[in-house]
Amino acid sequence: MHERIAYSAAPERPPLHWPGDARLALWVAPNIEHYEYLPQQVRVRDPWPRIPHPDILGYGLRDYGNRVGVWRLMEVFDRFSLPCTVSLSMAVLDLYPQIAEAMLRRGWELMSHGLYNTRYHWDLAEDEERAAIAECQAIHRRVTGRELRGWFSPAASNTLQTPDLVAEAGISYLCDLYHDDQPTPVRVRGGELHSLPYSMEINDSIAWRRGMEGEAFAQKIRDEFDTLYAEGGRVMNIAVHPFITGQPHRIEHLARALDYVLGHSGVWCATGAEIIDCYRSQSAFTASLDPRT
Repeated sequence: MHERIAYSAAPERPPLHWPGDARLALWVAPNIEHYEYLPQQVRVRDPWPRIPHPDILGYGLRDYGNRVGVWRLMEVFDRFSLPCTVSLSMAVLDLYPQIAEAMLRRGWELMSHGLYNTRYHWDLAEDEERAAIAECQAIHRRVTGRELRGWFSPAASNTLQTPDLVAEAGISYLCDLYHDDQPTPVRVRGGELHSLPYSMEINDSIAWRRGMEGEAFAQKIRDEFDTLYAEGGRVMNIAVHPFITGQPHRIEHLARALDYVLGHSGVWCATGAEIIDCYRSQSAFTASLDPRT
């Protein structure tokens, strides 16, 4: 990791300032994904744990997210006027035109989470991974008329060359690293790339796998916020999935947690790109360094 990211002790860093003298930058990332009904076996892992296929239970639960849960999440985010950054399976833009239109109408930032969440990047050859990233960039450009700003590998299946290939594609930030509470320059072969703090702790997918229900997850959000808000100059990410938090018994726990967080002054609600742009304006570090040197 040190070949990509220079070590930095948190107490020794210069202060990081957010717009309006905010104490905290908050970005909310709904993970809107598509899981293939009968995916091909992927080199290192079967996308569905239950066999024989099809895994109706696994697929049906995730399909619920795109049929029902996502609309509950949108209602809650609308309630608080949150500028979301979607961790998006890019195939959603063509497979679910109603969801695509709803995201675009809200002006949400779309961060690529690969094409499908059942097509992992582990062990891809460099040219194969480059082509997969280019396909996602092309879909985003066709639908939005803009370039992708952010990348999060599908199912967190990044490779050793992912940072170089993401930077090569002109993407500004990467969410495959979980090492800090502030943005970090990433050394790449060419171009410029920053790591944006994405949370695997304030993440309903991890909480769900640990048996944590909505009330406990909401308390985690409040506890995380209290510490980061007191420290100041930090980034807080909340990552949720429509098929998990979009369930009727969990959705209002999220709403109450957001009400607590946004009831404090000095919380800058931003997109991933806005946070990175603000950080870059304060940082003189050049990240286009060859990691082999």
